[in-house]
Amino acid sequence: MEIKKNGRPLGRPKTNHLEKPRNELILETAARLFLESGFQKVSIDDVAMNAGVTKATVYYYFDSKAELYKESIVSLMERIKCRIDLLMTSDKPLFERLLDITTAHLQATTTLDLEAFMRESKTDLSDEQILEMRMVEHKMYEGIQDALQLAVDNGEIPKVNVTFATQSYLALIKVGNYKLPDGTPIFSSIEETSENILNIFWKGFFS
Repeated sequence: MEIKKNGRPLGRPKTNHLEKPRNELILETAARLFLESGFQKVSIDDVAMNAGVTKATVYYYFDSKAELYKESIVSLMERIKCRIDLLMTSDKPLFERLLDITTAHLQATTTLDLEAFMRESKTDLSDEQILEMRMVEHKMYEGIQDALQLAVDNGEIPKVNVTFATQSYLALIKVGNYKLPDGTPIFSSIEETSENILNIFWKGFFS
């Protein structure tokens, strides 16, 4: 029989419909801490304290630190995907939509290196957890590839291999986060970086 306290299972958080769901709060807090300090340096106690919940509440939703890490990064990538999809479905021309995405992506990933986080946690996560993260990472950019294919079909851009074009575009965005040895970026602003990235991409594939 399940032990209860005040009518609810032990460890289960109290419900307040006016607040953000506890599992979402824990995921957002965990993602921030993991991104700031890395997998090894963040404990379940750290997540609980920063989220304002008990350690038992964290374990009520996530049975291990590895599972919490995986779910928090997956949740982060899903939020990025929603943002990308929203920008890609606007009424702007393709060039302007890609420029908006480039700027938004650079702003969101200035201090975020998903590849580094994947590498760091590789020895602590199961093959299934790593595969799930990889699958979600791949799906993050499906909206971009779909938009390029639609633009080809509509004659807005020349016919290209949209998979190659998409991956080339994403590789250029990663270059946009490059820092010189003294820690300064290549260009003076994210907007200038975005314009240079997109001009190179656009001229390379569609001019």
